[in-house]
Amino acid sequence: MRKFSQQFLEKNVNARLPVSAARRLKRGQRNPPHHLRAMIYLRRRATWSRGDGASKVRHAQGIHNVEGEKDHNAYLSEELFDAHVTPLGWKQVANLKNHVEACGLSKKIELVIVSPLLRTMQTAVGVFGGEAYVDGIDAPPLMVANAGKSSHPAISSLNCSPFIAVELCREHLGLHPCDRRRSVSEYKPIFPAIDFSLIESDADILWKLDTREKDEELARRGMKFLDWLWTRPEKEIAVVTHSGFLIHALSAFGNDCHPSIKSEICKPFNNCELRSVVIVDRGMIGSDSSTTNYPGKIPSGPDLPSDFAKKKHPGI
Repeated sequence: MRKFSQQFLEKNVNARLPVSAARRLKRGQRNPPHHLRAMIYLRRRATWSRGDGASKVRHAQGIHNVEGEKDHNAYLSEELFDAHVTPLGWKQVANLKNHVEACGLSKKIELVIVSPLLRTMQTAVGVFGGEAYVDGIDAPPLMVANAGKSSHPAISSLNCSPFIAVELCREHLGLHPCDRRRSVSEYKPIFPAIDFSLIESDADILWKLDTREKDEELARRGMKFLDWLWTRPEKEIAVVTHSGFLIHALSAFGNDCHPSIKSEICKPFNNCELRSVVIVDRGMIGSDSSTTNYPGKIPSGPDLPSDFAKKKHPGI
């Protein structure tokens, strides 16, 4: 049975990065690498099949980013439970939406995968959703008005790609209330057009009060997510998730690259940053340069992930 040679991870404008950790796959199987705290745009390519791609996106600025950068102990506060996007974060969302429409990415995306937390779903529907929802439209809204203290108008699902909530691409689990989700039954009325059918439990049974998920455990979960992602039939996929998830999922790749390239792969995402990732077989001779990457953090504001903010406050 035919097997594949080492895959390549293509990231940034002209960089095609070898991935030593990539597995050899049997025909008909696919196995990728990618993640982030913003959004990810993925394109998957191999000599045996059509091109596939993924855009990875980190969520916009949340209230936990602001409070946690002031005082890391704030991450333990119940007041930050299921943190929502800030007013500045909604401006970041609007700017990224303008970018994906201007570069044509919005028309390419066939599926939007989102972590089932308030800030990621707000970011996902704000960037990839339709225009303002109007009563009488023959389609449920992606988000109702003022969802999650947003003061934001409802967002239409008309002429949009499907949205699916997936638990595997959540942020570090446990300890921090900002990373604990609400029940699915609470989310469905405020995000009517998001598909929650892949979430097995209504309540959040994954988050633990006194235990924080270890980095290596998150990395393993990231690989499970990528395994699942490659079973999807879509070619162009957007993943809206979290910085910690993306950093640790991507850290398994690029080990045979120059250290500067490895460092670039694992560099933290800004809020609302988008990176396009392409995984190709070594036999691929050429590929298009990325014209869809977006630096994020526009407008600028506090955005340190909780586990990075801790380094800023040693001893806590």
